[in-house]
Amino acid sequence: MKKCIVCHYGEIALKGKNRRFFEKRLVANIKNFLPDAKIITPRGRIIISSEERQAEEKLKKIPGIAYFSPAEIIPSSPEEIKEKAVSLMEKQTFDTFRVTVKRADKSFPLSSMDFASYLGEAIRKKTNKKVNLTSPEINCFIEITAEKTYIYFEKIRGIGGVPVGTGGRAVSLISGGIDSPVASFRMIKRGVRNIFIHYHAYPTTSKQSIEKVKEIIKILSSFQGKSVLYLVPFDEIQKEIMLNTTEKLRVLLYRRFMMRIGEEIAKKEKAKVIITGESMGQVASQTMENMRVTEEGVTFPVFRPLIGYDKEEIIKEAKKIGTYDISILPEEDCCTRFLPKAPETKGKINEVAKEESLLDKDKMIEDTLNKIEKKIIS
Repeated sequence: MKKCIVCHYGEIALKGKNRRFFEKRLVANIKNFLPDAKIITPRGRIIISSEERQAEEKLKKIPGIAYFSPAEIIPSSPEEIKEKAVSLMEKQTFDTFRVTVKRADKSFPLSSMDFASYLGEAIRKKTNKKVNLTSPEINCFIEITAEKTYIYFEKIRGIGGVPVGTGGRAVSLISGGIDSPVASFRMIKRGVRNIFIHYHAYPTTSKQSIEKVKEIIKILSSFQGKSVLYLVPFDEIQKEIMLNTTEKLRVLLYRRFMMRIGEEIAKKEKAKVIITGESMGQVASQTMENMRVTEEGVTFPVFRPLIGYDKEEIIKEAKKIGTYDISILPEEDCCTRFLPKAPETKGKINEVAKEESLLDKDKMIEDTLNKIEKKIIS
């Protein structure tokens, strides 16, 4: 009896005429994570044969998979299905059970309900166990296609969403904190491939924030695959802003330069949007007025996946995806350097633009872009 993994998608099934495009992308992504896999795609499911020991752990992290099940493969013959189902159920430990049949092959001689009843009666007689259709201890799933039938006993949840690569490319402004990795993950789950940008103050500060971000991106890469990271030195820009502009507007000016540099990298990477980890009202720079000011300096859309999240919700998701324990490690972050004692919370575009006119912003951005480092993280 051959073994395989039966994968089911959720949202992809609703894509109508575009469904095949999403399915092909999901299959390609699975192949990237499981290079040895042999994959076929009977309608509504993806069948994987792989010798990879970590196959199940990898499948749990691939966006687009709703759930998957380790399964046995047998021919689509009623008698052979009955024989194998009874044999497999005899090896299980349970007191109550049910049989759930899905019949993709409508030429099969019995309906799904009739065949489930037929199999349930055969199993009941052989095992002397009780049928319970509402809350069974074990559920024997039977999926029948034209040539093969798949039998399994558990559904392992995937992360859902849609396949990475179907939603385009974006640059994600990522720090070593809690929020921005979660924002990046939310967009990965929506099919967006993230190109990461980290602003740092090395060598003025240590490499702590850089090393943290690399570790965080390794985790995010387990969801989207190989990742690109741009390391952007930001200390010279901060010094210029500190020396030449009004103290209370520093944070807004920092953010505007980050957005502009992000936009230039986005153009280079053929990305369409900028992603940030901002959440409404969480800190002084994240008021409605200030977010409007910081995005006014760029033409690209700015996506804020966490805009309506509170801190507890963000922490919960960071723990779930595995970035939290790294994010809370101490670091010297460029964002905390030269902070004003009383930052502006209701910034006005004309006031910030006036302060910005005191700076040679084009040269500052050009000089910084010439110093960036590009890393590949897998």
